[in-house]
Amino acid sequence: MSTTPSPLSPDQIRARFSSAMSAMYRDEVPAYGTLLSLVAEVNGDVLARDAGLAADLAATDQLQRISEERHGAIRLGTAAELATMRRLFAVMGMYPVGYYDLSEAGVPVHSTAFRPVGEAALRHNPFRVFTSLLRLDLIADPALRAEAAEILARRSIFTPACLSLIEKAEAEGGLSEEDADRFVAEATKTFRWHPDALVSADLYHRLHDAHRLVADVVSFKGPHINHLTPRTLDIDAVQEGMPAVGITPKAVIEGPPRRKCPILLRQTSFKALQEAVTFPGETAVSGSHTARFGEIEARGIALTPKGRALYDKLLDEVRARIVPAADGSNAAEYNAVLAEVFTAFPDSWDAIRAQGLGYFEWSTTGKPAAPGDAEALLAAGALRCDPIVYEDFLPVSAAGIFQSNLGDSGVQEFAASPNQRMFEADLGAAVLDEFAHYAGIEAASLKASLQALGRA
Repeated sequence: MSTTPSPLSPDQIRARFSSAMSAMYRDEVPAYGTLLSLVAEVNGDVLARDAGLAADLAATDQLQRISEERHGAIRLGTAAELATMRRLFAVMGMYPVGYYDLSEAGVPVHSTAFRPVGEAALRHNPFRVFTSLLRLDLIADPALRAEAAEILARRSIFTPACLSLIEKAEAEGGLSEEDADRFVAEATKTFRWHPDALVSADLYHRLHDAHRLVADVVSFKGPHINHLTPRTLDIDAVQEGMPAVGITPKAVIEGPPRRKCPILLRQTSFKALQEAVTFPGETAVSGSHTARFGEIEARGIALTPKGRALYDKLLDEVRARIVPAADGSNAAEYNAVLAEVFTAFPDSWDAIRAQGLGYFEWSTTGKPAAPGDAEALLAAGALRCDPIVYEDFLPVSAAGIFQSNLGDSGVQEFAASPNQRMFEADLGAAVLDEFAHYAGIEAASLKASLQALGRA
């Protein structure tokens, strides 16, 4: 009697896809492989010298994911592309979390992050893709806007086989191992680099003059992955080590300063590649395009709305005093101001927790529990409280990474124009609220821990 093979879990498919994407990007951008080696070396050094950190990561089942962790970024052109991309990522257990308006920082896109959301899924493989949708409505020239929309409407970024496998996964509740491997192979094709442009050299330059990201989205056959980001345990060491391996980093690390208790997200990158492009016409024209780069990130604790409001207030204060120059000429001064201003943000886990600035996951330690509330049990060592990793992104940091790779002339002004309702209509779903999600993890962990100790 024949049996139907069991479907692979979304977590397993996501792990295979993440691995395939990493291999593809290493082939396309050799410096990415150099960066992975540097990050692995730095992470190994950190764990060797900081036994406490290594023990905490092991105790919270976070150690294994560090070396596997990646996030990618893509830019889409149409609502139909966004809606289909949502379905593609759903096959891999990745869902839209958060809404980001990058127009406030001079980038004509709005975005979400597709990622796993359950703790077990994140620990299995925390692959994320920061996904932006082009805001043609922010382009001033109506004729150019119409021309760009017409080009985007004609392209198809998914292979027929990929679309068929998405439909099969939706209809059957998953994919067999054979189908999952085919799905990964077909889905990966969507994110490849295509050196043959869809538009003439003249139109490319007009799109480029509107904004470099407009040219990047409209001019090519698909949403080439523009970076894959490994996670490091010491981003300052990576920043300092890049020149020694032949990589030039951007001038400043985006996000908060270095701290004993890391918060949110810190990111740096190396300059985008200049890649050969062929533009069609009666006679093909050779040119180049600059979009894809290397990025590194370090992740800290997820902040509550109160903590995030303090972070945003302090960052605004820094930016009111100094804005980092794209050429790095004021990097030292910027870092000094950043460190000075952020002394107002508590830098101990106890203070962050006591002031309600960050989210924590509770667990039992196995020690005997005397009567008492959560705080008493924590003080007695019957409970432990670990910072919940921030799994999401920061719009100002994302825009800073984009702009550092565009150069001075790439920084343009747009009126801040958040439109989450329009984005969710194009997406075909609501995005998950990150604050509610982290609060739910904290509350559930505390409830389960107290129940395990026989407390109400």
